[in-house]
Amino acid sequence: QYKFRDLTIEELKNVNKTYPNFTFSMNTYTFKDGSQKDLLNFSGTVPVKYGNSYNIPIRLWILDSHPFAPPICFLKPTANMGISVGKHVDARGRIYLPYLQNWSHPKSTIIGLIKEMIAKFEEELPLYSLSSSDAARQSELLSYIAKITEGETDIKSKRKIGGGKTEGCFNKITVVGAGDLGIACVLAVAAKGAADKVVLLDLSEGAAKGGTMDLEIFALPNVEISKDFSVSADSKVVVLTVNSLGNAQTYLDVIQSNVDLFRGIIPTVSHYSPNSLLLVASHPVEVMTYVSWKLSAFPKSRVIGVGANLDTERFQYILANLLKAQVPAKDAWIIGEQGEDKVPSWTNCNLAANQTEAVSARNSREAVANRAMEVLKGKGQRSWSVGLSVADLADSILKDKRRVHSVSTLAKGCCSINSEVFLSLPCVLGANGVIEMVELDEDSLVQEKLQSSAGSIHDLQQQLKM
Repeated sequence: QYKFRDLTIEELKNVNKTYPNFTFSMNTYTFKDGSQKDLLNFSGTVPVKYGNSYNIPIRLWILDSHPFAPPICFLKPTANMGISVGKHVDARGRIYLPYLQNWSHPKSTIIGLIKEMIAKFEEELPLYSLSSSDAARQSELLSYIAKITEGETDIKSKRKIGGGKTEGCFNKITVVGAGDLGIACVLAVAAKGAADKVVLLDLSEGAAKGGTMDLEIFALPNVEISKDFSVSADSKVVVLTVNSLGNAQTYLDVIQSNVDLFRGIIPTVSHYSPNSLLLVASHPVEVMTYVSWKLSAFPKSRVIGVGANLDTERFQYILANLLKAQVPAKDAWIIGEQGEDKVPSWTNCNLAANQTEAVSARNSREAVANRAMEVLKGKGQRSWSVGLSVADLADSILKDKRRVHSVSTLAKGCCSINSEVFLSLPCVLGANGVIEMVELDEDSLVQEKLQSSAGSIHDLQQQLKM
């Protein structure tokens, strides 16, 4: 069945010479589209030095178009091993490497692939030892991983992990990432009483440290800290706060590093919480919300970014309380991109009975908006303030409040935007996510700025390797 049988056999002989511990077999592999093929695969361990020396178990599937197509690579953890999700490994054990993305025969070989795998694993160890209790909880996850790597899984299946009960009224939030922002989100959500349970997924290596350790020490009620993705099962909202801290040299490299990280996270949380809403706080929020939407295959209404919710709340507060402006602050919004390209706008309403009064009202509104924007410039987005904004959004969603927030949502079709980009726009939020977008006052300058933002974001997305 192999199109280039002689080339494949020759390369596998070289692998066997270098790694004689590998065992070879033929098994059925099931692809994402449900199609199946009998493929050659091999399993074994590769030596990795990470302080001590470790033997990392892996399994590689060889496609029938090899060597012109790269292998499909997985970790093969034992029952006492946990997977450290990172930019090169997802929670199912699937391995992602630049070598695979850039595969090109005859330059690319399996030996070269394994060498890069070892080098990347020595930078970020992909497995860790589980305690006996964690190992018991991990058993079903390992069963799932085994089916994935043997091509026998239904990604749409709904399963119960860890023996927990799920009730229709039980509001559970998972926060992915235990950095300053992740911890701030947990504290804010807990303080607001937005959820019945909050799970903090700590993807960092080693034992709990810093703020995560403090959370464990002081044991907040209804807050659970774990490295095990199965604990997130049946979450109503999953908050993404992770940002890669790799050695990226350019802005595009930074974003690509985040995309690689999300590629290991989003399919896994989507599997455990298929009916959840994804709330993205990672940077840049517009691009990472788009990435989350693509990787999850969720409907657009259930993938939103924190967007300009914080800026809008501040903007409305400044208008009403600091400037005491004679304009309805509740009709004022910050939309578009986060950062310097954000745009003030207004809910669509009749300003005055005649054109002269309408022009005067618009000029007055624009003047006070400019003053408010100057005040807003001095306000940074610290972790705790973004955490409060996340808790505000989660509260509206979980309690189905149908409040209007300026959040990152798919903007295609709005303001003559034809590309798939996410921008902050006023949206009614409820239990099912975005219910509808609120109509804004027509303003050609605002539309031009939104179209410009959409164009630059789309150009950036086109350069990413998904």
